Formats: sequence, C-alpha cells, structure tokens
Amino acid sequence: MGLKAQISDDMKNAMRAKEAGKLATIRLLLAEIKRKEVDEQIEVDDAQTVAIVEKMIKQRKDSITQFEAGGRADLADIEKAELEVLAAYMPAGLSDEEVAAAVAAAVASTGAAGPQDMGKVMGVLKPQLAGRADMTVVSALVKKALTPA
Repeated sequence: MGLKAQISDDMKNAMRAKEAGKLATIRLLLAEIKRKEVDEQIEVDDAQTVAIVEKMIKQRKDSITQFEAGGRADLADIEKAELEVLAAYMPAGLSDEEVAAAVAAAVASTGAAGPQDMGKVMGVLKPQLAGRADMTVVSALVKKALTPA
C-alpha cells in the first residue's frame, strides 16, 4: 500500500474513532497532496508525499518556535499535536553515524575540496537523505567536513 493510500485509510480510521485533532491534521495533509496534484497535473508518488510531509513538519516546527517565543503555549501545543501526527508518515530516520558516513562518502565521490563545493555535496546528499535525516544537520556536517582544520 502506498503512503497516500495509508494516509486516506488513517483519515477514515480517525473519523470512526472521532479523533478530531488527528482528523484535521490528516485532512490538511491530504489537501496539500491534492493541491500539488492539481497544480502540477501529476499523480503524487511516495517520495513526493514524503517531501510534502517534511515541508509541513518544518512549518510546524517554525510555528512552535514562534508561538513559544510569543508566550502562546496553547497554540504551540496544537502545533505539537499536529507535528506528532505528521511525523508518523516519515520514513525511519538514519542514525548520526549513518548520516556522517553518507556525508563522508559524498565528499569523497564529488572530490569536494573546500566550502565552495558545498552545493555539489548537498546536491548528491539531498536525494539520498531526504525525509530520513534533518537536512539542517546534514548541511552543518557537510560544512564541517569541507572546512579546513
């Protein structure tokens, strides 16, 4: 079963269980998937669905930071609940060691020699690690690997 079908099934289950918060979040996700399909006139596959989920998770994290800075714990809690629902659709994450190994392999395969080659290395890593690792962390590791000691 594809990820999109799983999300639809989860929506039906949330309706039956009367889980209003989970249902609202899943509906937002399905609406975003449908919007992408209509805008680009394509059928979204699992990789594109993961990218959409990843984008929505990033939005929730940014919102949580802003709400907490503004003293709005009530709104931050809502975003945290949505984040929990969305995180369930992400593939299993890689360990720190696996990410570091992927960074080292990408640096070696591209022949990157300094910070100016960061774009090359990130271009190789993004398709490999998308949805499985926090790209902010990956970027920091690449920068560290390319900076001369």
